[in-house]
Amino acid sequence: MQNSEVFILAIESSCDDTAAAVLHNDKVLSNVVANQLIHNQYGGVVPELASRAHQQNIVPVIDAALRKANVQKEQLSAIAFTQGPGLMGSLLVGTSFSKSLSIALKIPLIAVNHMHAHILAHFIEEEGFDKPEFPFLALTISGGHTQIVKVKGFFDMEIIGETTDDAVGEAFDKSAKILGLPYPGGPLIDKYANLGNPKAFTFTKPKVPGLDFSFSGLKTAILYFIQKNKLENPNFIEENLNDICASIQHTIIEILMDKLKLAVKETGITQIAIGGGVSANSGIRTRLKESEGRYGWKTFIPKFEYTTDNAAMIGIVGYQKYLSNRFETSAVVSKARIQF
Repeated sequence: MQNSEVFILAIESSCDDTAAAVLHNDKVLSNVVANQLIHNQYGGVVPELASRAHQQNIVPVIDAALRKANVQKEQLSAIAFTQGPGLMGSLLVGTSFSKSLSIALKIPLIAVNHMHAHILAHFIEEEGFDKPEFPFLALTISGGHTQIVKVKGFFDMEIIGETTDDAVGEAFDKSAKILGLPYPGGPLIDKYANLGNPKAFTFTKPKVPGLDFSFSGLKTAILYFIQKNKLENPNFIEENLNDICASIQHTIIEILMDKLKLAVKETGITQIAIGGGVSANSGIRTRLKESEGRYGWKTFIPKFEYTTDNAAMIGIVGYQKYLSNRFETSAVVSKARIQF
């Protein structure tokens, strides 16, 4: 039986964003994120700096989330936190704080798999956004993961395809670095791609059997392509930036769509939901929406703020776990890698 007064405080600290959210049942009351801009100058996330920033940010972020939600800590039903996967130092900050708070408030502690949360973000009650029905296929695409997941229930999921090397977000960021774009480069490729011709340049798609992905070969092909053309024309990137970005993005989207089409064919499931930071990419969103008319799929694209790392998605998993009494003891530990 659903308790109508469930308040979940959710904490997310898997990488370089410190986030806290308060949910009333499946509705988000607040969703606060503190970004760590210090990593931009290093061209990527520095784990030691990330964990230090989490220590500085976690109290003010949680305080802001409670204030914005107008919820007192004494009203909370449970604390949900990211157990993994992620950077161990970052995870430890969120885990330790969550344990301490649950003990102090004498309320249950709920551990959440970060990748499950990206998938279940679709079940946040949000006006104008439909929720998928089980079973559905989830394409989780981020800086660290690329997976196709068969989702049969809230806690019944099976990875049926994943990357054998680089994740799709890494492919975007590394391609951007080759082009001399600042970190994080993925959103910049998306921005310039909208101004270019996606068929200006051709990159070979990797031949990977089944539903698995590979992006390392594409990254190498882009590197050689740029090196060769810069030898002939030192201004090649500047003169063709929009078309290069459009062609790279087109190729990556084609790789993702080819695998999704195969997954639909193999499973017979035509409900497709995307999640993860790369699902913010406008090209991927557009192509997925087009597939509804082209292939007869029903597609689900999360609200923009629930695509990148955030605590609201941790909270919705926490809420579902709360309803089925899936709690942890204070002996629970962070895990950089976690069983799906």
